[in-house]
Amino acid sequence: MLTVQLPMTSIADDVAVTNEALAYLATTSNPTILVGHSYGGVVISNVGLTGSNVRGLVYIAAFAPDSGESVQSLIGQFPATPVGNVLAPSFVPNTLWITPSAFPSVFMQDVNTIEAKADALAQKPWALSCIGTPSGTPTWKSVPSWYLVSQNDRVINPDAERFFAKRMGATTREIASSHASPVSHPLEVSEFILAASQAIHA
Repeated sequence: MLTVQLPMTSIADDVAVTNEALAYLATTSNPTILVGHSYGGVVISNVGLTGSNVRGLVYIAAFAPDSGESVQSLIGQFPATPVGNVLAPSFVPNTLWITPSAFPSVFMQDVNTIEAKADALAQKPWALSCIGTPSGTPTWKSVPSWYLVSQNDRVINPDAERFFAKRMGATTREIASSHASPVSHPLEVSEFILAASQAIHA
């Protein structure tokens, strides 16, 4: 298992870092699944399969663009969520973040307030190019996918998540969670990922 720390400076940068991690993992003999949460879904949708052991993709309340789509264009296809009212320029030029004071109630309303406030201050600014850059040919057209929908998401419209899952033909499950399901429902999320892993190893 390996966690990739995305720079979130551009989709190209984030994909490059992920592909470096995949090249490292390819030195092992085990098949790999990629898991993406939120914007991470854009990244795993754009990784290359050449030279990697990727056999499946897992989306956790994540964007899953098709070729030519961007985060911005996808957001515009569905009714707005509360996050749109609290996105603001961060302390880094040409980036956005969720206003820290609003972060707990919008991003992770089902998480302990103290923990949510700490995460609000630790959030990484998001480059504007990450939002507007069109996606390439999606990896989900080449490998099986799984999608975990957050029914109470205030960041990505849950109907958008259902749309992504249906379009991919993903194995889908829904949970009564905020956008931050890996934090508020860690057991359910880990079980979902484990089920995907078992499926590709079957």
